[in-house]
Order: sequence, then C-alpha cells, then structure tokens
Amino acid sequence: MTKLKTHMGRRAFIKNTSLASGGLVLGFSILNSCKSEQAKEMAVREMPKEWFEMNSYLKIGDNGVVTIYTPNPEFGQNIRTSMPMLVAEELDVDWKNVLVEQAPYHADKYGFQFTGGSRGISARWEPLRMAGATARQMLIAAAAETWQVPKEEITAEAGVLQHAATKKSTGYGEMASVAATLTVPEEVQLKEVKDFKLVSRSQKNVDAKSIVTGRPLFGMDIQEEGMLIAMIEHPPAFGLTLKSVDGEAAKAMPGIKDVVTIKSFKDGYEKGGFDTNAFPELVAIVGNSTWEVMQAKKKLKVEWQPITAYSETIAGFGGKQTINIPAGLESTTTHKSQMEALAAKPGKVVRKDGNPEVAFKNATTILERSYSAPFLAHNNMEPLNAFAHVAGDKAKIAAPIQIPSLIIPTIASSLGIPKENIEMDLPRMGGGFGRKAYAHFVVEAALISQKVNAPIKLVYSREDDMTNGIYRPTYHATYRAAFDENNNLTALHVKAGGVPESPLFANRFPAGAIDNYMAEEWTIDSNISIGAFRAPRSNFMAGAEQAFLDEVAETMGKDAIQFRLDLLKRAKENPVGERNDYDADRYAGVLELVREKSAWKENDTTKHRGVSAYFCHNSYAAHVLDLKMENGKPVVEKVVCAIDCGVVVNPDAATNMTEGAITDGIGNAFYGELTFQDGVPQKNNFHQYQMIRMNDAPKEIDVHFVQNEIDPTGMGEPPFPPVFGAVANALYKATGKRHYQQPFNKSREIVG
Repeated sequence: MTKLKTHMGRRAFIKNTSLASGGLVLGFSILNSCKSEQAKEMAVREMPKEWFEMNSYLKIGDNGVVTIYTPNPEFGQNIRTSMPMLVAEELDVDWKNVLVEQAPYHADKYGFQFTGGSRGISARWEPLRMAGATARQMLIAAAAETWQVPKEEITAEAGVLQHAATKKSTGYGEMASVAATLTVPEEVQLKEVKDFKLVSRSQKNVDAKSIVTGRPLFGMDIQEEGMLIAMIEHPPAFGLTLKSVDGEAAKAMPGIKDVVTIKSFKDGYEKGGFDTNAFPELVAIVGNSTWEVMQAKKKLKVEWQPITAYSETIAGFGGKQTINIPAGLESTTTHKSQMEALAAKPGKVVRKDGNPEVAFKNATTILERSYSAPFLAHNNMEPLNAFAHVAGDKAKIAAPIQIPSLIIPTIASSLGIPKENIEMDLPRMGGGFGRKAYAHFVVEAALISQKVNAPIKLVYSREDDMTNGIYRPTYHATYRAAFDENNNLTALHVKAGGVPESPLFANRFPAGAIDNYMAEEWTIDSNISIGAFRAPRSNFMAGAEQAFLDEVAETMGKDAIQFRLDLLKRAKENPVGERNDYDADRYAGVLELVREKSAWKENDTTKHRGVSAYFCHNSYAAHVLDLKMENGKPVVEKVVCAIDCGVVVNPDAATNMTEGAITDGIGNAFYGELTFQDGVPQKNNFHQYQMIRMNDAPKEIDVHFVQNEIDPTGMGEPPFPPVFGAVANALYKATGKRHYQQPFNKSREIVG
C-alpha cells in the first residue's frame, strides 16, 4: 500500500473529497419506494438495526453490512456498480455484504456529479478510493483504541479486523459506532493496483434484476400522490416562436386541469453551457393522465411567428462566448450548399507545421477527398421526463439528468427561489449520450408545477423529443495529401467546419507525425439547437480522418495498419510541434493489439476488412471490422476491438459499453440522419428515423483491453468514433467504392 499522492492538507482533503465523518442526511427521496432488488434480497437475510455514517460515501451497519452511495447519475454505463467497487476495494469489505444506493444531488457532499465526457470513473478514481481507505483506517483506529493495541498491528480484510498477537477479531459492524466518532486521518493509504482484489474483476450489474423484471428505477416510473401529467407544445419549426394560444377547447376535455405558457429563462439571464434550449417559450397542458393530456393537446390552437436574429453570451466550460442566432427557416439543401462554398474558401488557420503550401506546390501527386455527415438525433429509449413539486419557495425535483449541478442555478433563477431550497433525486436514465446534459425539460417541469400549484410529471412524447432536439451538428471536412515522385507523403491539409460548429481537433493525430501540416476551420451560424452527442465532434472527425488515411496508405502501396504505425513511430521518435494531444506509444499499442487479435494480414483477399483507430477522452481504441454483402446489403460479421483506457475497473461493464458503442456506431454510420425543410425536422419517430435493428448488429464483437496500471481514462465514448471509419474502409473492400457521405446506406427501406 502507498500513501496517497496529494498536496492537500487535512482541511482541504476533507473539503475536496467530502469525507467529513458522520451525519449523512439524505432528506427528500422520491425513490425511497424504489429500493433495488439487491436491497430487498439482503433484507430477507438480515438488515442492520443501526447504521453509522463513516463519510458521505458510505455507512456501516451494526452487522457489517455496508451501504455505498453512487454520487454520479447512472444512464447505462454501470457506474452504480463500478463506483462502489472502488470504495469497497479500499474499505476491504466482502462485495456480497455491500448495498448500493444512488446519492441525491448534493454539491457539498459529492462535488461535481457529472455523468458525461467519459469522466465518471477517471474523476472519481481517487475520491472514492479515499472514502473507502479513510473508513478502513478509522475502523482500524477504533479497534486499536478498544483493544488498547497499536493500530499498526491490526489488519483489516473482507470486513474483519484482526490483531494477531492477542488473537482478537471482530467485524466492521462492531467497531462502526466508535469509528464514526473519530477524526478523519490526515493521510490515507491507497492500494497498489497489483494488490486489488475486487477492482479489475467483473461484477454483475447491481440493478440487473430490477431492470429485466421491470421494477421502478427510471424517471418515467415515478408516481406521487396528487401528481398531474404535463406535456408541451413547441413550435413546429426552428426559427419560429410563440405568438398566441387558445387553450379553451383543450381545457374542456376530460381530465384536463389547465393550459399554461412558460418561459424557461428570465430576461437577461446569462445561460450556462448546458442551458441550450431550442424553444424557450412553450405551451404546457396539464391533466390527470398521459392519454387525456395527449388527446387534449390535439385541441390546442396555437399561433407561431418568426424569431428575430439575436446574439447571446453563454458561460461554458471554456469560458464565455457569444453565440449568433440568425432568423429564418433553414433547410438541409441550403446547409449543404453553404458548407461546400465555405469548404472551397480559405478557413481560419488553427495549426501550421513546416511549409505545407510549398509542399503541395511541389507535389507530384495530390489526393483530395471531402466527407460530410448529417444532423443526428439522440433518440434515447427513455424520452425526456421530469418530476417537480414547487411549493412556495421550495422545490423537489426528480429527473434523469446527466449534470444536476449546472441546472440548479437556472431552476432557481426561473422560479425566483434560493438554490439552497432545491432538492433533487437522480433516477436512473434510460439512455443519455449527451442529450440529458441539457436539462431544460427540468426547468420546464418546475415552472409548470409552480404555475398550476401541484406536483407534476412532465413527459415528452417521442415526437416532442425528436423534433425539439439538441442535435449532433452537420459537418463537412476536406482532406488533402501531397506525395513526391517516390510516392512519399510530404504534406497533409485538413479543413473542417459545420453548422453551427467546427468538428476540428487540430492537434490530434496525424498532427505531429508529418513535417508539413495545416489545419483550418470554419462555421455557419444556425438557429437549430445543437449539443453534445456521444464523443462530440470526434464522432465525425474520426470517420473522415481514418477513411482518408486508408486512401493515403493505398496510394502509397502500404498496409493500412503498418502505415499508421509508421506515422506513430515518427511522432514518438521525432515529433513535429509541441502541442500534440496524444501519446504515440498508447496509440500504437491498440493498433498492435488489434492487429494481433484480429489476425490481420496484409493484402488478405479472403475478408472484406476495415481498420480504424482513434484517440479521444484520453483513451485509445482501434477496430478491425469484417463485412460482407448479402443481396446487395452490407452485413457486419465481426468486429475486433482493442482499447487502452488505463485500469479497467469492471471488465464486464467496460465490455458492455464497448459492444454498445460499436453497435450504435454501425447503426449511425449506415442509417443515422435528420434533415430539415424550412426549419421542420423531416423525421419525428422511428417509422421514419432508422435505428439499428437486431439483424443489423454484428454477429460477433471481440473486445480486448491493454493491460497497464495507468489511472483510468475515458471508456464510454472512445470506442464509438472509430466505428465510422472502420465501416467505410470495410465497405470499400467489399464493394470497390469509397463512401464519403454519411449515412452510407440511405436507400434502406424502413420497416415499421
């Protein structure tokens, strides 16, 4: 065991890790009636008569049962299992004696409760282990005090404290009451990775049985006495806003309580980075049941009017920025022509190495290719929903959201109440992928509750969700490569942009591996709302970059994997520039591992194989995808994946995330597309928007992790971006045709 490497003193240690001893109070919890199946099964065996809070993350029962709180919201990555594993590892408790509970929103106790950006485990790697190690040391100190022996002579393992010399032994539960009163130690001992007994060993999802048996876990499951159902009516097109509403006919329908209008933001409120909302002025209809509200909604008479152009300041993670929102009704055909026009003009130079202009001027051969991808809708299986009960200057919220702390100030401002008066529970999300980071629907629910003076559950229909979206932007990228008379690569130029943001990462591979390199970008303002979508920007750039690198390798007559490894060798041994974001060794490591595990062979004519590799969210992923054509349809037979994400906490969960990312990526590469005509989304449900079906999924996915002791890096997003390039490169091998525009299989007839 080693001392924690930290420069914090004890006060800062307690403040920054929320490890103050004792006194954990959960307060409001609408999920109390939704206890996990794990808790119910343990209750049959034996539950403690008394609990003792060791710190914000855990409490120990008098019989040794331990409850561990998961601080971050869960939306399918299995952090409700993986995060408690970190605590249990350092606490050294038998996993079968652990109960897992979802912590409510509480910034003082749990810090930044953010699920997104593949940062969950990496951000909690030390704090959660410190919580377990601190409680363990306090238990040891309690035993030493009780037995009057040196604490250095006491061991703690599997929930049992022992003193070899006196042969004294007791369970954690018997010492918990004393330990909970002790001062938090100034230093904690954390285990070496090689000494882990629980972490890096697969543990089953603690919610698995509840999920498959349909027990209440999700926001949509919430039922409260006196609760009403609310739904919203938003403008039919981006570029329109509310003019007037006549709700009398709707209010006359059975079960309907009220029709109200809401405005999500107060005038002058400075939005945060996740306050994005396409339509801040909405009509809400409130009634007894979902069916009654849906029927009455059809009776609303609403007039809409064009918006006027405006600018607003957004205070995001990267600081304040000004966003321009143009007036008008936008269409996909116009976007395409605008993007092609800007792609043909000089952009903003973001990085320049060497003298690429001269290299292209002197080139014997130039390869130029352009790539594009459409807007994408998130389409979480659980549409947006939120429970809110606003009474006076207090609010109780329960909502499936990814970042509760960033919506609290907006709720407080919009309601006109102190933020300290807002309590929030975090039910499990039925999917997130970035969509539920934008919690405008929670603000809407709170405002509706305040207006009707009753607890309400706001429910978005699938049509509401798909047409009132926060979409993945539409992107365009042009790549050029210069070659000399010996077919050596002498320069590379990338110019990328989109509506309304650029996808460019100027300092990622192959930057740093080429003497003459230039990256440019451009953007087009839009009133269509966009936001984070699984591996933002990377989900486009990886596909374009990796498809282009395959063509470069082919032009040079090189094996696709070896060509990438040659570039990475250059980046390691003699890098160009000092701003290269990636670690060339780790990048090469996943390529070498996937080459081995896939039995990759140069010029293999027996399989139609595509390779792709990418770095994002501090991790590295490489795929080899095997594809064949059946009756003119591409069929993915197998995907072999290699990932370097540092220490893998729960291999089962990491494998599941990888399989999901690969399947999701294949579906989006083949079918994902949302188009607009005069501001109107042209698809509003799954009969129009093609999602991947079971028969489209790979027949086999083989996942391998690089074994190392690097602190965990991103996991949920890194396997997603390289899928697009692997699909494109395999399609070329199968059909002899390069694919430059996503989706690749637009002609597929959608089956209802």
